[in-house]
Amino acid sequence: MSEDRARFAGKVAVVTGGARGIGRACALRFGREGARVAVLDILTGAAATTAQEIEALGPAAQAVACDVRDEAQLTAAVNQVLEAWGRIDIWVNNAGAYSGSPLLEVPPEAWNDTVGVNFTGVYLGCRAVAPVMRRQRSGRIINVSSMAGKTSWPATAEYSASKSAVIGLTRSVALDMAPYGVTVNAVCPGNTLTDMVRQVAAVVGPREGLTAGEWLEQRARDCPLGRLATPDEIAGPVAFLASDAARYFTGQSISVDGGMVF
Repeated sequence: MSEDRARFAGKVAVVTGGARGIGRACALRFGREGARVAVLDILTGAAATTAQEIEALGPAAQAVACDVRDEAQLTAAVNQVLEAWGRIDIWVNNAGAYSGSPLLEVPPEAWNDTVGVNFTGVYLGCRAVAPVMRRQRSGRIINVSSMAGKTSWPATAEYSASKSAVIGLTRSVALDMAPYGVTVNAVCPGNTLTDMVRQVAAVVGPREGLTAGEWLEQRARDCPLGRLATPDEIAGPVAFLASDAARYFTGQSISVDGGMVF
């Protein structure tokens, strides 16, 4: 999707998990298209670097230390953004975590950690920004789910369940926010070349008798387009959903996976 250097001029965007991977690509995309951007992450150094890269493009940016599992930290982040810029137009719930083991090898604490970031963190993010967008009577919330939210593989119980839950949450919050002119949608990426997918390859590949590199090559062969996505290829659809061109989209969960899931 092509870029418009002024499409988000005057807008304020917040991206959770914005320090690296898909979140970083989204944050930079909003910055390139004119938005002021808050980069929320527990990786404070990397978040600061992303914010500096955005400011080098021209718009203002700030890095905000935030663990999306902590309601108080999200509330503080919202207040910090409002104090700086007075509004929030776009909120991307992107922060995510992966753990994958056969069911009987998933202890409750691992389940709670993955679900806490991938699902509860999205719920808390929606809840934190909803009052702001209701007052404004405008806004865009984009939740990052996964193709694993629409299908499953062995040894992905906690990850797939959490990403499926995001799709259901997206539909519900979309209905709650529609009377206020706020749209709520999700994107469902396929395998994307990020640090997270490389970590997955390092763990899952040996379980399947493959090196990490061989596992990534196999995932590319599995995809009808024959390759993995780049983070920028996910950021494009996110930016579209945040734009006025998508003002009649709400409650949707859009696959961006190279044809993996129909």
